[in-house]
Amino acid sequence: MVKADSPTHKRYVHKTMSSPVGTLTLVATDEGLAGILWENDWPNRTPLRVGARDDGHPVLIEAERQLKEYFSGRRREFALELDVEGTPFQRTVWSALRTIPFGETRSYGDIARQIGNPDAVRAVGAANGRNPVSIVVPCHRVIGSNGKLTGFGGGLEAKAQLLALEGVPHQEPAQLTLVSDGPGMLKA
Repeated sequence: MVKADSPTHKRYVHKTMSSPVGTLTLVATDEGLAGILWENDWPNRTPLRVGARDDGHPVLIEAERQLKEYFSGRRREFALELDVEGTPFQRTVWSALRTIPFGETRSYGDIARQIGNPDAVRAVGAANGRNPVSIVVPCHRVIGSNGKLTGFGGGLEAKAQLLALEGVPHQEPAQLTLVSDGPGMLKA
């Protein structure tokens, strides 16, 4: 369940955990998991306060347990209370992401159509990039319409690792490919 309460008066706590995709910082309130931050996360990706370290917080302990199960191949879906902050549009996108089954991918356009706003492909991409609970809300399962990997808060290598863990065939990062159209002529 995704809660959308105001961030005022919330107590945030965190703990770190090792994972196959690097060290993750788990952030929680007493209401639920508020964030999963990447080792090299860029500043201001999510409007999240990390708070004091609390390795014994029950939400963080449960989140770490379920993530370890996921990484070991014993979990396909997460059963965690979430307490994330975002705009109504972002929360709509994040809810749609949770419907993507384990081992499957969708394009940004697929998600835009799913939420009833087919012209919002770029806005879906922006909301996907601001997802504060990567992995649990599986933004890594969203790829470009050409089937290539596109941006991810944890980096494209981590995205490829997560998809491989789920049995998705190897995906290449999206890139500009130049082809020759004759001597001295190149086109994208």
